[in-house]
Amino acid sequence: MDCPSCGASMVAFDVPLEYREYVPESSAQAALCPACLTLTAATTTPEEPRFDRISDAFPTGEAAVPMAIAVGLLDSLALHRAALEELLVAAERGGVDPLLVLDRLHAQGGVQPDFDLDRRRHQLEQLLE
Repeated sequence: MDCPSCGASMVAFDVPLEYREYVPESSAQAALCPACLTLTAATTTPEEPRFDRISDAFPTGEAAVPMAIAVGLLDSLALHRAALEELLVAAERGGVDPLLVLDRLHAQGGVQPDFDLDRRRHQLEQLLE
């Protein structure tokens, strides 16, 4: 599946029921673009999602899906504040420091979202306090 915003090959994954309200179309599958961080509904997913295509520091296991959805919602903190709070707490419960993931995602380069990732990270830090 190619990104509708930039054309890059997206990382598709299954969305557990508790997170479906946060993805486009409340879909059972979603996809995150590793280049521009656009989140979209997906029609099919692989058996094992390749979150390492987003970043080598991207979590796996229980924290991967809430972190991926949260990253995809960073385009608007105002619209997605409650969702981000819940998703980032879920990622933390899964053993991941979401702010560290964002730091590493920003530091690795190659990611060009329509928003300032470093600024969003700082805003999220304030939100989580």
